Amino acid sequence: MAAEVVIDARALEPPEPLLRTMEALEHLDSDSTLVVLLPREPYPLYRALAVNGFGWQTECRPDGSVEVRIRRQST
Repeated sequence: MAAEVVIDARALEPPEPLLRTMEALEHLDSDSTLVVLLPREPYPLYRALAVNGFGWQTECRPDGSVEVRIRRQST
């Protein structure tokens, strides 16, 4: 069953959001989505996701924060 895991990292100081996200990705099932809420666009995270075989979609929210939806890419 697909699950959605949410990390609200908007109030965390770097590098904590990246560390928590990478840790959560280690345990992410192939049919699950990790949603990360951040105060700004996470460019270092995008590089890490691409290298590790994850796909993502980013949406800017009305409050100025960013929502990144991450899934494992199918092979």
